[in-house]
Amino acid sequence: MLLDGEAWTSRVQGFTREAWRLETLPVYRVPGEDGDIRDFMAGRRLDPESYSSAYTEGLRRIKSAGKSKGRVHIVRRPLTDYLRFEFMYYDVHARAGDDIRILDVTDRPNPLDGVQDFWLFDRSEVVLMNYDADGTQTSRELYDGDPAPYVEYQRIALMESMPFREYVNGGHRA
Repeated sequence: MLLDGEAWTSRVQGFTREAWRLETLPVYRVPGEDGDIRDFMAGRRLDPESYSSAYTEGLRRIKSAGKSKGRVHIVRRPLTDYLRFEFMYYDVHARAGDDIRILDVTDRPNPLDGVQDFWLFDRSEVVLMNYDADGTQTSRELYDGDPAPYVEYQRIALMESMPFREYVNGGHRA
């Protein structure tokens, strides 16, 4: 079952305990980000101390409700311009409560090689994120099988990764 519109929004907003994502791509082509990426490449940066948006406010509400939202992004250095741009947002999103972790596979085998992007909601519902080779999202697909392999992928990703801030402060700057 493909998820768009309200069906997708109800998943992202309707979880009861945890929403978690695995990100595997070095570039995501997101409609509407082109101007922000141009600004970033021109040297404009967000102030992580004062930046606020509907998304960061939503993260704060999730955290205050006792829920969690998190992700692990698999990366390889040197980081793409897109990942450097995304890291700027990761900084403000982590400050707002998003548990963002980085799994750097530059100098080691990828423990999740071949696993595609996905969301895991409450460790019971999986949505597969489908992309073209250039990072353009083609669909979101509700997985109707056993979620256990995806719970295991999450466990591996969390075990093999490090918190975002630790990653960027540990000499792996964008």
